[in-house]
Amino acid sequence: MLFADIIGQDALKGKLIQTVRENRISHARLFLGPESAGSLPLAIAYAQYINCTNRGDTDSCGKCPSCNKYNKLIHPDLHFVFPVVKGKSGKAAISDMFITEWRETLLSNPYLTYNQWLDTMDAENKQGGIFVDESKEILRKLSFKTYEADYKVMIIWMAEKMNLQTANKLLKILEEPPEKTLFLLIAESSDQLLPTILSRTQLTRVPKIDKTHLTDYLEKNLSCSRQQAINAAELSNGNLALAKAYLQTAEEENLYFNLFATMMRTCWKVWGHKQAMLDLIEWSNEMAAFTREKQKAYLMYSLRMVRENIVLNQQQPQLAFLTDEESKFSANFNPFIHPGNVAQLSENINKAHYHIEANGNAKIIFLDMACKIVVLLKH
Repeated sequence: MLFADIIGQDALKGKLIQTVRENRISHARLFLGPESAGSLPLAIAYAQYINCTNRGDTDSCGKCPSCNKYNKLIHPDLHFVFPVVKGKSGKAAISDMFITEWRETLLSNPYLTYNQWLDTMDAENKQGGIFVDESKEILRKLSFKTYEADYKVMIIWMAEKMNLQTANKLLKILEEPPEKTLFLLIAESSDQLLPTILSRTQLTRVPKIDKTHLTDYLEKNLSCSRQQAINAAELSNGNLALAKAYLQTAEEENLYFNLFATMMRTCWKVWGHKQAMLDLIEWSNEMAAFTREKQKAYLMYSLRMVRENIVLNQQQPQLAFLTDEESKFSANFNPFIHPGNVAQLSENINKAHYHIEANGNAKIIFLDMACKIVVLLKH
């Protein structure tokens, strides 16, 4: 993985390269950034640059024996830890049991999301975790000398998924690792990491991908028009996975609009026709039948529609981004999205998104969200 392969993040790349050039390589670094912003490929590119035998001023050479192995993720001194699911017997698994699938998936999609990885493992309704057996394997691997590189590198993706036992067993080695050993932790939420883990790592904040670089990447790599790329970059808020989803599911945008319009009209109708509550239950059942990724995409779409309608409500149409069909709907709908309820509406939808991501019961989550919207539309 070269720095050149990473979308944007130029300032951060420069800072990471500078640490190597000035011999200020921290033994434990935490890449903290939002989903699909590039934390994982940045960590791999950084490790490759450190171990490249012919690195340049701005990137690895990409051709030396070390780079060739890093490009295939098979370097003997490069180790990965990532969330896995327990087997049917409840027996804990370790990352090496899924390493082939991991390499294949990561090579095809370096901006992998947690839920995409769960789908790759056929996790169904199980949640992934980094369990205590993994800590034993980490300690075992790092007890050996390097095979051929200057540094052994342990990349822990989604480090917030470490359970308490696992995290506690790694505290000592994080503080005093073996010589020439690097820990590169990747996380999306610092709140879920132990303070003792945070205190033992050098924090590197990874920002969202800026819209210009994301637009350029989408237009070049996803066979879309410039305007489509701009739209996807804006709607995804710097999340490459979401941007790709928007472009690859153009037909679903129309589906999401219809679902949103149905939800809002039915929520309004409940006040005068209590029979409409049955329609709302039917709508929530329909939402529950979609995949988790589609449910999340719909909720992000709903947040966007709330945002565009508050903009219209405040008489700023030049700042609204809507399709013709959305514009027609919003012309009548925007009076119901106002300063008195917009914050609560957004919070309600965001909470639903959080609970869906946490694998909650979709029927209950969507019905609960809709019932709260019923009240908020009247206030």
